[in-house]
Amino acid sequence: MGSAELLGYLEDCRVLALQEIQRIIPAEQREASPLYALMLDYPLREAKGLRPALCIASCRALGGKLDAVVRSAAVLELFHNAFLIHDDIEDGSLMRRGGPTLHRTHGLPIAVNVGDAMLALALQPLLDNVAVLGLGPALRILQAVARMTRESVEGQALELEWIRHGVLDVTDDDYVRMVEQKTAWYSFITPVTVGAITARAPQEHIDALAAFARSLGIAFQIQDDVLNLRGQESDYGKEIAGDLWEGKRTLMLLHMLRGASETERQEVARILRLPRPDEPGDASAEGPGAALAVMLSRLVEEGAVTPHGEARLREALRAHDARGPVKTEADVRLLLSLIERQGSLEHAQGVARQWAEDAERRLAACREWLPDSVHRRLLDSLVAYVLARIR
Repeated sequence: MGSAELLGYLEDCRVLALQEIQRIIPAEQREASPLYALMLDYPLREAKGLRPALCIASCRALGGKLDAVVRSAAVLELFHNAFLIHDDIEDGSLMRRGGPTLHRTHGLPIAVNVGDAMLALALQPLLDNVAVLGLGPALRILQAVARMTRESVEGQALELEWIRHGVLDVTDDDYVRMVEQKTAWYSFITPVTVGAITARAPQEHIDALAAFARSLGIAFQIQDDVLNLRGQESDYGKEIAGDLWEGKRTLMLLHMLRGASETERQEVARILRLPRPDEPGDASAEGPGAALAVMLSRLVEEGAVTPHGEARLREALRAHDARGPVKTEADVRLLLSLIERQGSLEHAQGVARQWAEDAERRLAACREWLPDSVHRRLLDSLVAYVLARIR
């Protein structure tokens, strides 16, 4: 399967999932309430459709029917977009799929509620599987999605704790365990597992596909981290260097820290502790009270505030500005230069290549019982796609 055919398959599966999501969120509800209309904001933005494609391909490759799996594929895409809304809030992200994040355009309370509503709406279609697949397979799919949700939030919690407590002694193995939970379970392992369950595959085949998906998911996430530093925003769809602004412990950062001098480590630790600015144009500000301080200076110049009043107001501003300094462009440039100097991007790509090659070997072993078809060739092409991006 060539790259054009691969992208076409992904898009076809994304459209199928989106059509099913639009049935889950009926038009009359979208017209009556902004809540339901906003649920389609992220799904309608340009995306790869990776999760529904993996789910559909694994099911069809094992002889399952499209109408039996498309509902579950749509649920996984609904979960994915709900997770993205919440992740963007937790990370303070500015961009998602080429546009501003939902919380930036509609505020935190609305974005949180939209994400929660999407997760709630995903439950009924899973219960509807009982009528289509029977009680046993439907319950196994529900169990797989429950496991996926738990793994994902545990992985997210681990990453947030590293950032919150300024943890620097994170090993590559620690990172791999974190991304396996946070990314691989809901983006790779669960989609192929749900597809295989729908096709009524034997457990040993489900386990083999899940092991393949785990390795591919880890490789994919590492390369995604690399693209966060090297990619173009128009292609990447998210903020370039956003991981550094957010203080994430990526393989590149961890490798750089292991090779840095003690002085450099202390400076990196200082930068990582700093919050990011509230807005993209705020990177030179000293804190959230900076704009008010500028306004106060203008009032003083205009004679609207007495010297005594100015002193009292500035003291109040300092007390109010609890966040203190924030990250600056210079801070992020320093982190980037240290990462480049230590060869940390090349290290991360090497690790990603190892995991992608492991996925390739595991999928090759599955070919003994996975018949050749366009759906199996999608799985082959995804491995080739990840390896090509790494090389």
